[in-house]
Amino acid sequence: MSHVIGARRSVVGERWPMFWVGCAAISLGVLLHLPMLAMAHSMGNHLSGMPMDGWMYLGMALIGVGVPAALYGALPKTRPDPRAGADIVFEASNDTPLTRTHAAVIVVLTLGLVIDTMKPATLGFVLPGLRLEYGIERSTAALLPFVALCGTTVGSFLWGWLADVYGRRVSILLSTILFVSTSICGAMPSYEWNLVMCFLMGCSAGGMLPVVYTLLAEVMPPRHRSWVLVLVGGTGLVGGYLAASGAARLLEPSYGWRSLWLQGFPTGLLLLAMARWIPESPRFLLVRGLQDELAMMTRRFGIVRRKLPVGGSPELAQHGSQTRLTLSLVVTALSWSFVNFGLLLWLPSDLRDRGFSAELASGIIASSALVALPTILLAALLYSRWSSKRTLIGTILLTFIGLAGALLPAPILSDPPVLIAVLALLVIGTNGLIAVLLPYAAESYAMSVRGRATGLIAGSSKFGGVAVQLGAFAGLIPTLGGAAIALIVPVGLSAVLVARAGRETHGRSLQELEAEI
Repeated sequence: MSHVIGARRSVVGERWPMFWVGCAAISLGVLLHLPMLAMAHSMGNHLSGMPMDGWMYLGMALIGVGVPAALYGALPKTRPDPRAGADIVFEASNDTPLTRTHAAVIVVLTLGLVIDTMKPATLGFVLPGLRLEYGIERSTAALLPFVALCGTTVGSFLWGWLADVYGRRVSILLSTILFVSTSICGAMPSYEWNLVMCFLMGCSAGGMLPVVYTLLAEVMPPRHRSWVLVLVGGTGLVGGYLAASGAARLLEPSYGWRSLWLQGFPTGLLLLAMARWIPESPRFLLVRGLQDELAMMTRRFGIVRRKLPVGGSPELAQHGSQTRLTLSLVVTALSWSFVNFGLLLWLPSDLRDRGFSAELASGIIASSALVALPTILLAALLYSRWSSKRTLIGTILLTFIGLAGALLPAPILSDPPVLIAVLALLVIGTNGLIAVLLPYAAESYAMSVRGRATGLIAGSSKFGGVAVQLGAFAGLIPTLGGAAIALIVPVGLSAVLVARAGRETHGRSLQELEAEI
């Protein structure tokens, strides 16, 4: 029994009973939304205009109680002192081999990114069916991605801050809790409730990505760190997009667009069940006084404690010398977000308007995303074996070429093989870019601000999409060609900025990088 209690405490800390009670309340609350969905299946999967039944109200109440209870239970009783251990760096030796413990972390966090990416990626596939059921214009439907992207922007900043204050694992758990609870997006009868749930969903999705990169950077051996970061990030992002497009193709024809939201429930619970394999950063174990867990964690991951050289301190990460680098990464992230959340988000609707069926449109996008998988492997190889900075610039240029292809004359671009090739370049470039950008950010900042800095870059990678959706309210709906015209210049500019302000992180330990800062 004590072993079970110890395992639970190792996941969430001292208030573990409150955490698991809150998770149980959330799960029951989601399940109580299913009766109305089952009833809607016999009516063409339509719930628009129907009053919520008593079970749904009870379910929402349970979720409303369960979420704050789980959040409270996940946080430590006392806030860690950020000054404690400021002169200490925890890092494995360069010759430390990858073990089964490392492999378990890689698998769990990759799965977490796949699950996390599925939710926002599903937005583009949900919009056509949502517009039809609620009978709304495209400009009104643009509110849904707008509030979701606002949520992801807020979540990136918030969870990045939480990761620096309370720890990496705590931040991942908080994101997962909110992710599970917002799966009820698919059961909302009114469009307004969908907007509320999608904002909260965006907050959860925005929080996972920067923290995963931050944690991986701190627990992986230096010589494996670069390729693991890119491979996990790229596989998670491409896998999430593939999962979203595949689910749209399999589920939407029979069960409607609402079924796509409900995937967050079982997948989120799966991630919670695997949380015991998510480690905490050793620095936070130190400042919280969890010496036993720190000793076990450092032993299993081959991590040793080192003093920073004289003159090196994590606090110097906020020095003005980082300003140009931060500016270049923020501009790159903004450019990426305009492409990903402006162009690719509305791509299913654009293809439908071009005359492609929903099934064919999803198939074209899925085929394009499939091509991106070997490219991620190549990006991981180049990032870890060649140059982190040059690989980042290369993915930006690949996106640039894809945008140039989107400017081909309409008769040529309407040919499915040509369209698939252009979309493949865009999907490869954008997924490769974000897979490299956030690992690069996680390696470039000191530990005390690593979560916030990576969160800033991640938040910037969503903020451009918010601006695009604001334009959609005025009827300025992005099309493939129109978006390419607007975005080709800022994408090219970001490559120039990174070339001038970026620094090489390939083959260098975090201790060396922090001392240099």
